[in-house]
Amino acid sequence: MHPLAPERKELDPIEIASRDEIEALQFHRMKRSLKHAFENSPFYRNRFIEHDAHPEDLKSLRDIAKFPFTTKQDLRDTYPFGMFAVPQSRLVRIHGSSGTTGKPTVVGYTQADIDHWANLIARSIRAAGGRPGDILHNAYGYGLFTGGLGAHYGAERLGCTVVPISGGMTERQVTLIDDFKPRIIMVTPSYMLSILDEFRRQGLDPRESSLQIGIFGAEPWTNAMRQEIEEAFDMHAVDIYGLSEVMGPGVAMECVETKDGLHIWEDHFYPEIIDPATGEVLPDGEIGELVFTTLTKEGLPMVRYRTRDLTRLLPGTARSMRRIEKITGRSDDMIILRGVNVFPTQIEEQILKCKGLAPHFQIELTRSGRMDSMVVHVECTAEMAEDSARAHSAKELAHHIKSVVGVSTRIEVKDPNAIARSEGKAKRVLDNRPKT
Repeated sequence: MHPLAPERKELDPIEIASRDEIEALQFHRMKRSLKHAFENSPFYRNRFIEHDAHPEDLKSLRDIAKFPFTTKQDLRDTYPFGMFAVPQSRLVRIHGSSGTTGKPTVVGYTQADIDHWANLIARSIRAAGGRPGDILHNAYGYGLFTGGLGAHYGAERLGCTVVPISGGMTERQVTLIDDFKPRIIMVTPSYMLSILDEFRRQGLDPRESSLQIGIFGAEPWTNAMRQEIEEAFDMHAVDIYGLSEVMGPGVAMECVETKDGLHIWEDHFYPEIIDPATGEVLPDGEIGELVFTTLTKEGLPMVRYRTRDLTRLLPGTARSMRRIEKITGRSDDMIILRGVNVFPTQIEEQILKCKGLAPHFQIELTRSGRMDSMVVHVECTAEMAEDSARAHSAKELAHHIKSVVGVSTRIEVKDPNAIARSEGKAKRVLDNRPKT
């Protein structure tokens, strides 16, 4: 057994149950959840009636395909509380999006919802190798964003000592890591790179830090990024997945003993993979858009919520529950450049192949006449700052992108620390094309 893997006696029984037991529990909970949504959410009652669907139509788990999808636009259209299935007085917490790209989305939780969420985060931290008594440095943002408080409550539920530092104040983050000696850090992978830069700026060896486990989520990241972080810190880097509309972080978790994709906590969430264009349900193993139906949520049940995340369903390994592959792209962050589909994570992978480049980058999209163009702004490393080295790195990166991704790009190699750092989710794409 992997030295950080929990013993079987520490696992919840459902984590190692048979597929028949898991699906029997899912069916029981799905029937109850659909009935709850239909009877208590005017939005879902009307939506079901419009699509000639009724909770009694569910005779098997696969019958969920008879029910309509839910999208982020539905939450915006019913802002703020129009989709809730309990009275406002039963909500103990409200979270929401920033609203920077339109009307914000609002989600709410009953006490039972908060308890389930804490339990699932605790389960997730344990799957990453965390144990009661560990000090956990929580650098996810607190506030309306679900990451900070979601991770906080779950870490406390497991029995960890939480350092609730949130995002920002990078110099202080490193100082507290050096002083408090946490074993675990929870943070976005892009901000972990900023913490790594600060370690080096302070003359500290990140491999000598106390950190043994990094739990990274809230944005897509690649296995190449995992290798970069693990080698820099001599730590285990594992992926956590979630989204506010479905719960927050802790919907699925990678297990430290296998690091082969994220096990969905299927006792609380039923997954489907669909063709993003047609909505057709695809079989396990095929790549498509991830869709979730919540099985235990009271305040805001979600029926067939379209996540826009692209992945595929795989059999369980370290746990009985099915896995999703690492999310490396979203149907709504895909760039179509001169007929080629491009994802920011593909660019990240090519940057990490180039020795003279740091993994901080932004993609800028422009248009000249009828032709779209892409510029990759990326930093050089401190030891490769000479003009000749920059020119070589730019040529190397352009070659990798052309040969692997299939598009020609212009590369702008900038000074170290020239790319704006993010304290939360990284903004990878600047679309400066004229709006038509």
